[in-house]
Amino acid sequence: MSEVKKLEIIGTIKDGVGIGIKNIGPIFVNLILWILTCWIPYINVGTTIGMFVGIVAKASKGESIDMVEIFDSKYRKYMGEFFLVCGLLGLGVGIGMVFAIIPGIVIAIAWMFAPLLTIDKGKNPAEALTLSNNATYGNKWRIVGIMVILGLAAGILSFIFALIPIVGIILSIALTIFLMFVEIGIQASLYKQLTSNI
Repeated sequence: MSEVKKLEIIGTIKDGVGIGIKNIGPIFVNLILWILTCWIPYINVGTTIGMFVGIVAKASKGESIDMVEIFDSKYRKYMGEFFLVCGLLGLGVGIGMVFAIIPGIVIAIAWMFAPLLTIDKGKNPAEALTLSNNATYGNKWRIVGIMVILGLAAGILSFIFALIPIVGIILSIALTIFLMFVEIGIQASLYKQLTSNI
């Protein structure tokens, strides 16, 4: 068995923030377009795949993201596979949650790349779940650590902003939007680092 690649927590956070900031314009425009069109049947499946899978995959490779990326017809092509992988993922996490919650969280982290591997690398849903589990093996606690650090930083900043009247509300909204870009960047960084050999 090959040696497990260990994530560098601070390095991953820095990389993720960098990816998020670099793509702030296209991510923001695509998010607005997704919000405006998420109620349109059939189109909304492709735009959802594009927003939450396609953009992350492109960001992970350093590719430029189009301002209307979510409307690319290639995302609708994988509708069935996307529903299947999300269904299997949801079922596994749900069953894990029944066993005192923690197994569900572990499964959610283990399978976090399955939708990306299905859409981006054309893996079948069952194979994508297995490959995602293998990719995250030995790094689940590091991934949790990254989430905890980001959560604590966001919580501290939110608390500080809450102490500032009026301006604090504006800063809190800005922080929430910024965290969305960072979250996409972190996901892209994790995907890039842990699935590069797949």
